[in-house]
Amino acid sequence: MAANSDFYSKLQTAIDRNDSLLCVGLDPQPAQIPARFRSTQGDPIQDALAWNRAIIEATAPYAAVYKPNIAFYEALGVLGAELLRATLDAIPDNIPVLLDAKRGDMGNTATAYAQAVFEQWQVDAVTLNPYLGRDSVDPFLAYPGKGLFVVCHTSNPGSTDFQEFEVNDWRSLDREANQPLYIHVARTVTRWGSNIGLVVGATFPEAIQATRVAAPNAWFLIPGIGAQGGDLEASVTAGIRDDKQGIVVNVSRSIAQADDPAAAAKTMRDSINAARSSKVYAMPAIPSSLQAEEQQLIDGLVELSALKFGDFTLASGQRSPIYIDLRLLVSAPNLLAQAADFYSAIVATLSADRLAGVPYAALPIATAVSLRTGMPMIYTRKEAKTHGLAKEVDGLWEPGERVIIIEDLITSGGSIIKTVEKLRGLGLIIEDVVVLIDRGQGGVAKLAEAGIRAHCVFTLPAMLDYLVAHGRMQRATADDVRAFLKGS
Repeated sequence: MAANSDFYSKLQTAIDRNDSLLCVGLDPQPAQIPARFRSTQGDPIQDALAWNRAIIEATAPYAAVYKPNIAFYEALGVLGAELLRATLDAIPDNIPVLLDAKRGDMGNTATAYAQAVFEQWQVDAVTLNPYLGRDSVDPFLAYPGKGLFVVCHTSNPGSTDFQEFEVNDWRSLDREANQPLYIHVARTVTRWGSNIGLVVGATFPEAIQATRVAAPNAWFLIPGIGAQGGDLEASVTAGIRDDKQGIVVNVSRSIAQADDPAAAAKTMRDSINAARSSKVYAMPAIPSSLQAEEQQLIDGLVELSALKFGDFTLASGQRSPIYIDLRLLVSAPNLLAQAADFYSAIVATLSADRLAGVPYAALPIATAVSLRTGMPMIYTRKEAKTHGLAKEVDGLWEPGERVIIIEDLITSGGSIIKTVEKLRGLGLIIEDVVVLIDRGQGGVAKLAEAGIRAHCVFTLPAMLDYLVAHGRMQRATADDVRAFLKGS
């Protein structure tokens, strides 16, 4: 298994090569080891390793990803760790590994878990539990290129005890909008990073469909097919994106315990492909009132020409099919106030003493957010002042204060990092930036490398999905923009 890989690139390559969305589970239990792998010495570790190696060899032509569940290895004690290491070494370098660990803790503990997963086990992706919130996921986000699959709606009967409990988010702009907790999880965590996917169980296809509406671009890990009785066709149809991707379907026991694992894997792969090929693709309507508020803002940006589609030459000389100009918000006070409400809802979840606007486009936005929240504001000067007090930063502040950066959008993250470096150099603490739009061009990961958490109201791909779904733009135009974003 190769270390330090980009999970989604590696996954896409495996999907294309094997024409597969199949995730093969590697969950050895000594009591279930088939007789043909039991040695005369009765060594359960070596027997389990022989079993795992046989599964890997048989299924490699059909797998898009392998998923060992760490619990079955930890249950075997110290020798189980050796079994996991040997199993990982047996997986071909060109197929990614998703470690099913469901980690979720805070502070140094979360950091230690992330180090174990990505530095010691050197896997490509991991499952996480979101219950402790953003700071429990941040240590994993600090590893660029790794995949994170956050538990959203699980396949066990008890999942309804908490995950479907309807909540009223006090930070929501719509005070009357109740929603299941798992939908709130899906919407929230997918804003934390473009590498975050969701775990949604196959025994609840209706939950998969609702989650796809809430997170139209995210990758889903779908367990529960086979021994747990999940409906394969319904799950694939509910979860697949309109590009016929966006999911990996996990199967463990049905393949591992088959007399012919290769045949079982091929049959499962072909069944998944048949289900995704049979779906009639159409973007679902956006159902909730909170989504209606988002719709209104996106429509307003289009009508303002703050979002334009065509053929544009950027300052760099690069040709682009999209141009975003949020400076125009100053000419639409109602729209600026609406955008400020979305910023403010995010700012309310963070801890800070002041806001700092990035010149120039974000300055009126930051001012509006300051008025909305009552939080004082500062801003850096783009040009050095050579007269008066020759200040670098306008506004009142003290070293050691915590500041939230307000920016209009994220492309590469460069302008934000420059502002942060200047403010940090003056003794201010900067950990968070709030933006209206993440263009999806790698800026969030660059900011994470600089120790900055990005909080985005919208991602540009999600906005494109909405505009296509509601007839505001042609799918071909959206595809051109997506290709541009990926290529640049």
